[in-house]
Amino acid sequence: MPMRLAPLTLMSLLLSAPAFAALQPPPGYHAAVGQRGGEAPSCQAVPRPYTGDLQFTSKYEGSNSARATLNRKAEKNFREQTANITRLEKEAGRMITYYMRTGQQGHLDCAVEWLDQWASADALESEQFNHTGKSMRKWALGSLAGAWLRLKFSESQPLAAYPQQSARIEAWFTRLAEHTVREWSGLPLRKINNHSYWAAWSVMAVAVIADRRDLFDWSVEQFRVAAGQVDADGYLANEMRRSQRALAYHNYALPPLAMIAAFAQANDVDLRDANHGALQRLAERVLQGARDPAAFARRSGAEQDMAELHKDYKYAWLAPYCSLYACDEQTRELNQERGPFNSFRLGGEVTQVFEKP
Repeated sequence: MPMRLAPLTLMSLLLSAPAFAALQPPPGYHAAVGQRGGEAPSCQAVPRPYTGDLQFTSKYEGSNSARATLNRKAEKNFREQTANITRLEKEAGRMITYYMRTGQQGHLDCAVEWLDQWASADALESEQFNHTGKSMRKWALGSLAGAWLRLKFSESQPLAAYPQQSARIEAWFTRLAEHTVREWSGLPLRKINNHSYWAAWSVMAVAVIADRRDLFDWSVEQFRVAAGQVDADGYLANEMRRSQRALAYHNYALPPLAMIAAFAQANDVDLRDANHGALQRLAERVLQGARDPAAFARRSGAEQDMAELHKDYKYAWLAPYCSLYACDEQTRELNQERGPFNSFRLGGEVTQVFEKP
């Protein structure tokens, strides 16, 4: 007589399901808070939370299809429309950086207060948006969540004293990440460019904060799509269309991709081999272009605007990149000469969180 098997219980089903460790950032994010002491400056008034429609003027308004010629009047309008958002990004990140350096409590109190007021107001959550508006939403999310990671995972546990505020802020980040996933999913390949990569970085930051494997998987998938866009020579076709700014936009594509790859690596997902080493191929092409832009000029049909490539912080991607690869001597020297890097779009002091002890 055949043996009758006991029915599966809920517990046995749970035990048989695949288990995932909690998502983690790269090791440098666990650093303790500095202890320099002293008093932080008094907290300034919180910039008014932006709760209006995300309908903003493009700074390239009136440009041709290359979207490479800056419209100074349109840029002024854009800066005015988004002033409070940008101030929150930069100042909250700055306060978190100063707190992590010094341990001055006032910086942390102020950063939490600013973020909590925006979270409590459901800021940046409008369903009415244009392309520039949804771009601002994901840029702000990446900046703020990227900085918050340093507080969330520090071995000093600085957020333990703010349980209610932290819960509201992290729930807000998660809502913004869910907006971002909806808005940047399912695009045709001809429309997937650096914007999608920055969206994926912002979602990766929140995935780790909220321990959301679905958000992590979405970000990794966007990286794989990006890697698939890198051709055999290290070029991105959709950035090559930017005419005189093609090299600058290739370089601008690298920070979010390098951050995603570093965060994936910290969670046992190795993206370095995606599309036969696409990230390294892209990075090497950009570094060659920075030294001699002639190849980009020939391929794009336009002499390259090198203004952005002369700004040190534009190479902040080297910090996560050289944690993933054995960078050659020339690249290591560039990393040291241009750094240490502090990029508000990547959450602050990226050199510090990626440098090896």
